[in-house]
Amino acid sequence: MIPNVLSIAGSDPSGGAGIQADIKAISANGAYAMAVLTALTAQNTRGVTGIELVPPSFVTAQIKAVFADPRVDAVKIGMVATGPIAGAVAEALAGRGAVPIVLDPVMIAKGGATLLPEEAVSALRARLLPLASIVTPNLPEAAHLLGRPVATTRDEMAEQARALTELGPRAALVKGGHLAGGDSPDVLFAGGRLHWFEAPRIVTANTHGTGCTLSAALAARIARGAPVEAAVDAAKRYLSAAIARAGDLSAGQGHGPVHHFADLWKDIQ
Repeated sequence: MIPNVLSIAGSDPSGGAGIQADIKAISANGAYAMAVLTALTAQNTRGVTGIELVPPSFVTAQIKAVFADPRVDAVKIGMVATGPIAGAVAEALAGRGAVPIVLDPVMIAKGGATLLPEEAVSALRARLLPLASIVTPNLPEAAHLLGRPVATTRDEMAEQARALTELGPRAALVKGGHLAGGDSPDVLFAGGRLHWFEAPRIVTANTHGTGCTLSAALAARIARGAPVEAAVDAAKRYLSAAIARAGDLSAGQGHGPVHHFADLWKDIQ
């Protein structure tokens, strides 16, 4: 039976991040993708020029409509935009504990810009983290959630992954893309144990939507029944291939998207 995965996130009309990236990544990883919008953006590979928020009551209505009909085997949460929207998502998902939830705390851009106001970060920390099966922050996001300096070593990454689970999620995957060096290691703390996932750093400007893509692929793998460690491994390998083949695309003049269908479109360039 093909599993169903619900993404709750903002829209990226250029297709590289947000809901659009989630739908591609979920589909490429063997699940049926469903989507609830929290915000509309005007953006492309060069940046964001506008945003329109979806009213929290309508976010709630979308989530309820999905759960009232198709089976939901996993949920991925991305951009929540505001505290009231985060609260609406939390309320709509409360009591659905059997459904695994992957929380990608979209808080800080790769360039360091803050993407969420502090009241939204507080709501995410207090209301969404306790619902999450796994949280997937990058290094600045992990530090901000914990109120600590950004990790600069593997030992600090590992400690922050462990500390994040004390805020409620059953597991934490801290992504090391911001770490200095030629590698891009991620660390998972789950079941009281640490697991490292290694990959060489791919030098490219085409990294738009990598966080969205990884968390959506992870949700699809979990929905298919993979244990969390195996699901992370599969999602990371998928993302590495998508980054490596991103140059096959011609989808903008800024930070381009990854190639979500790299393994499926092997003969298309």
